[in-house]
Amino acid sequence: MLATPDRLAADTAMGPVTLLVGDLDGMTRYYRDVVTLQVLAAEGDTVTLGRAGRPIVVLKHEPTLRHATPGSAGLYHTAILFESQTALAAALYSVARHAPGTFAGSADHLVSQAFYFTDPEGNGIELYWDRDRTEWSWVHGQVEMATLFLDPNAFLSEHLTEEAALGATAADAASVGHVHLSVGDVASARAFYVDALGFDETASLGNQAIFVSAGGYHHHMAMNVWNSRGAGPRMPALGLGRVDLDLPDADALGALEERLKHHGFEVRDDGRTLSFDDPWNNAILATAPGR
Repeated sequence: MLATPDRLAADTAMGPVTLLVGDLDGMTRYYRDVVTLQVLAAEGDTVTLGRAGRPIVVLKHEPTLRHATPGSAGLYHTAILFESQTALAAALYSVARHAPGTFAGSADHLVSQAFYFTDPEGNGIELYWDRDRTEWSWVHGQVEMATLFLDPNAFLSEHLTEEAALGATAADAASVGHVHLSVGDVASARAFYVDALGFDETASLGNQAIFVSAGGYHHHMAMNVWNSRGAGPRMPALGLGRVDLDLPDADALGALEERLKHHGFEVRDDGRTLSFDDPWNNAILATAPGR
C-alpha cells in the first residue's frame, strides 16, 4: 500500500462559512445590504449569500440557541477576499454608509490590506485584498506579515471610483480567503491543523497564534488564543456553524480521510463529503468535485 501523503493538495481552497443566527432577516440584510454580498439561495431557515455565484456565507436560523459565553472557542473572523482594491473600497464604503458602528479596525499586513467589522450578532468579518504573490516575502518557510497602520479614509480616496460607489463592482467575484478561529491553545491547533489535517504552517506568534495554508498561500486558516486561552470544547451556541474546505478531487479527499483517521480523529463519510470536528468542536466539512 502506498504511503498516504501528509499534506493537503496545493489547490485546496476555502468554501463558505456557515453561521448559526438568531435573527435571520436582520443578518441577511447586513450581509446583503452592508457587506454587499448577493442572496444566492433562500430556503426555509437557510439563506446563502455570495458573489458571482460563489457561496461565501450561509446563514442558518437557530432561534433556540444563545450566544456563547465569553472566552469560548469558535469563530474569530470570516475573511472575504476581493479581487480588486476598487471592489474592496466599494464594500468598505457601503459599510461606512449603512453601518459605520460595525467597523472594528484596519491594517496593512504586507501581504494584504484588510478592514475589520463585527456583524450584528458579534461575528467577526474581515474584508481584504491581496498583493500579488511576487510581492510577498518568505524567510525560512515563514511568510512575513505585519500589522501596519492603514487609513480607511485614505484607502477610499485612492481606490473608490464614482462608478464603484454606485454599484459597478457589486457583481465582481469574491471568496472566502481565510477563516480565523478562536481556540484554547496553539499546540493542539498545530497538532490538528498541521499534523493531521495537512496544512502547512506559514507563520506563528509564539503560543498566541498559528497561521496555516495549502499551496503557498499566506494563510487559509489561523487559530489564536487572544480571547479564548484555555477554552474547552464548544457547547451549542449562536456563531460558527461550520467551515467548508474545497479539495480538488476525490483522491485528495480520500488521503485527508486516511490522515485524520491515522491521527485518531473521528471522520464521518456520507459517500460525498467528509465531516469532522477540531479539538474544540469547530465543525469542518470537506468536499471535492466528482465524489
